[in-house]
Amino acid sequence: MKVALVTLFPEMFAALTEYGISGRAIKNGLLDVAVFNPRSYTSDRHQTVDHRPYGGGPGMVMLIEPLREAIAEARAWIAKETAQEENSQPATVVYLSPQGKVLNQQGVKSLVAHQNLILVTGRYEGVDERLIQLEVDEEWSIGDYVLSGGELPAMVMLDAMIRQLPGALGHEDSADQDSFAEGLLDCPHYTRPEQYEDLEQHNNLRVPEVLLSGNHEKIRQWRLEQSLQRTWQRRPDLLKGLKLSEEQQNILKRIVKESADESGSSNQ
Repeated sequence: MKVALVTLFPEMFAALTEYGISGRAIKNGLLDVAVFNPRSYTSDRHQTVDHRPYGGGPGMVMLIEPLREAIAEARAWIAKETAQEENSQPATVVYLSPQGKVLNQQGVKSLVAHQNLILVTGRYEGVDERLIQLEVDEEWSIGDYVLSGGELPAMVMLDAMIRQLPGALGHEDSADQDSFAEGLLDCPHYTRPEQYEDLEQHNNLRVPEVLLSGNHEKIRQWRLEQSLQRTWQRRPDLLKGLKLSEEQQNILKRIVKESADESGSSNQ
């Protein structure tokens, strides 16, 4: 996988490229990342990359020409890097924008399938609309809120994509068991000690017995039930349109019934 980053602040991406799972994946050659700064493609001594918007209003808008040249250089880098590869795909240009499609797990998988990506990160009031018309294939957002620039969304997107690459995680099943991997929230997890005493709250908290039983089928069932219960309680919207197996449907019906029974009892 080849990813080109078009950004005014390349230093920000060191948090992703030099640390943790993502840094290790890059170091091990699971993907190549290159950075292209629009300031490098300006022609004036001030390296101007923005200007006041036509029609007036607050803020500045990023100029089209430095961005187009940076994207062209990024396309050339990807083409050169993939020249010897069979069935190599042309780069898909993604603009990180609050107006884009909101990223979810399925969106992450669709982006990984592109193989070669150019992520364009805006600043100020955004980019000249003509850049989007001429160069951008897809617009993506990480949520319905506004940030100071596209660098953080690009890092979020790239980190999520790297987790999907074979060999990126320590265990090959880790990505499959993440929250949202099957449309559901993940189950709770525990590690040592088996018993934890909270002296301030006077709680004596133990790991659920089923996880200590060694019975893998019961553990699987418990985790599935916990996953369904958490999704139903915390994110019921995720269940809409989700195709549940017969086992999942039966467990969910039982969870809903037990909750209704408890609610009825408490109201008596």
